[in-house]
Amino acid sequence: MKRFLRKLFSKVTLIILICALALLAFFYRDWIEKQVMKAKGTYLIYKGDQAYSQDNMAKTLDYYKEGLKLYPEHYEAWFNLGNIYAVYEDYFSAVDAYENAIKYNPKFVMARMNLGIVYSEDLGFFDEAIEQFDTVTQIKLFKLWIPFVFSNVKSVKTNRGLAYYNKGVAYKQKAMYLPLDKRYLVYTYLGNAIEAYEKSLKFLKKNYDVRYNKAVAHHLRGEYREAGLEYCKAINIEPMKFEAHYNLAVLLRQLNRHRDSINELHKAAILILEEPDSSTLESTYIFNLLNDATRKFITSDEYYTQKLTDEPLGNISYTYVNGRIVADEEFDKAILKNFQTCSGLDYFKEYTEEEEE
Repeated sequence: MKRFLRKLFSKVTLIILICALALLAFFYRDWIEKQVMKAKGTYLIYKGDQAYSQDNMAKTLDYYKEGLKLYPEHYEAWFNLGNIYAVYEDYFSAVDAYENAIKYNPKFVMARMNLGIVYSEDLGFFDEAIEQFDTVTQIKLFKLWIPFVFSNVKSVKTNRGLAYYNKGVAYKQKAMYLPLDKRYLVYTYLGNAIEAYEKSLKFLKKNYDVRYNKAVAHHLRGEYREAGLEYCKAINIEPMKFEAHYNLAVLLRQLNRHRDSINELHKAAILILEEPDSSTLESTYIFNLLNDATRKFITSDEYYTQKLTDEPLGNISYTYVNGRIVADEEFDKAILKNFQTCSGLDYFKEYTEEEEE
């Protein structure tokens, strides 16, 4: 009897379960179909990720497109698709992909950042770019800090600093591409760029690009003291990058500081020859400028009061290896210190003190 009841109960339970599933399928058919589509879409996107890791862009695009048709809410796939389009310079498709990523995740910081960069640097839509960077700075992300385990605090601050930096770049480009009848706004937009760079430096305190671009903005506004100090700070951070040395040399030449200008041009000339992507035209231009600056220096009063001298580097030892003289570590340090030294720094500091008085 007990066995019979047990079998009967199990059959009833099975029937109830089947009926419940049937009712669920009937009333929630759309939801179930959506979950099936989502699973298929996720799988296709996974296949796209695999194709991407194998550097097969054609298959990657096919898988992503098919996957997103089934599961359009997959914002990370939209983001990856946007990155691929941007690399292949299909910028309007990249914009569409990034906008879809943001549509399904409005707090997706990197999608907004990349969208702003494409708007600004590739399409010239500066106002739209600035809007995206402003939004990034206002997004309040959850900061998680577990001692010795995990922390995203630094990345959140870094992204905010990068957003302000990119905003500054967008304003600088906006100033440079103004039509002739709007050129009176150049000074204002460069000021907006400087303000954005200053905010960026609160998060990216030792960032060469921020310092360098802030210096360029001051330079373009004719604020030579501020420009000189910022170039020097950029050089102190990254002494082996030629751009800051070169721009500082141009600035010093404008101020008739010929000897200091020549010192910086020497450094820029040496560094640009080490650049793998440098062009012959760039090198030739720098050397022509160096020759011109030297001629002006020789004919100036400064030449008679302060001739060029080579500062001794101290006691340096050398090693002879396979027919080449190799300097020791002290020599490398001396060279780095030389490039890190900013010509004209004392002049800019004196200029600052005079203004403060």
